Amino acid sequence: MAVANQLVLKGKMALVTGGAGGIGSACARALVRDGASVTLMGRRLAALEATRDELAKDLCEDAVIELFAGDALDKDDVQAAIGLARSVAGGLDICIPTVGGGAIKPLLMHDPESFREELELNIMSAFLVVRYASPAMVKSGGGSIVCISSDAAKLVFPALPAYNTAKAGLEGFVRAAAEELSRFQIRVNAVRPGLTRTDATAHIYADKAMYDAFAAEKPLGRLGEPEDVAAGVRYLAGPESSWVTGQSLAIEGGNELRKAPDLGPMVGKIYGEEAYQKVLAGEPPFDD
Repeated sequence: MAVANQLVLKGKMALVTGGAGGIGSACARALVRDGASVTLMGRRLAALEATRDELAKDLCEDAVIELFAGDALDKDDVQAAIGLARSVAGGLDICIPTVGGGAIKPLLMHDPESFREELELNIMSAFLVVRYASPAMVKSGGGSIVCISSDAAKLVFPALPAYNTAKAGLEGFVRAAAEELSRFQIRVNAVRPGLTRTDATAHIYADKAMYDAFAAEKPLGRLGEPEDVAAGVRYLAGPESSWVTGQSLAIEGGNELRKAPDLGPMVGKIYGEEAYQKVLAGEPPFDD
């Protein structure tokens, strides 16, 4: 068990994809504060540089922060980011694939391309990290991979059919990967956040009525912050969870005790009330 204030991750190298995002940067900060070195991967170099400058305030002696600008859905970019992490630290111990997301879009508004895109964004982005980081972790004697799921993997959110499907699929992948990689002492887990403050959700936090509608379904009465999620990721990434694999930890204010909020009003705001009424009548509102 870790001792308070001990740098239990000192000498470890972590790769965080989506490293400049709200959840990704918070996860990286939690790792850095406990002594880890971190390689941040993201599409925008300027955003990565800004994140590095913030994280540097918490960087421990002999730890480093590396940056790789690339696409988490591109195999070559993912492999290159893994190679960079290994070249700096001589190994790879922790991977946090945070890339994902989904659109509020009812089933009858989707076409095959839009539905497939969300599956790839949420599942393939994690698969590529797990697939290509695992051999490096085998050489390091094991490691921990923590994926970012969602309470949408358990709760049915009307108007999020692709996201519901993608996150449920991601959790299935986490369990399968955990079983196969356990022989190498590689642990694979996930956290299951509820609605959390990010650039993509900032409009909900800024709208009191909308915020309250979401918070009403959470017994703890508030929406999430990136640090809430990062605390769970840090636990699953570190030695404190050495006997945990194949799990998904719900960090969602108790929402799974209740139900998903009604997203209907948001559908009307985004696509127009006429389009939403067509969906309610069972009519696809757009040409496929």
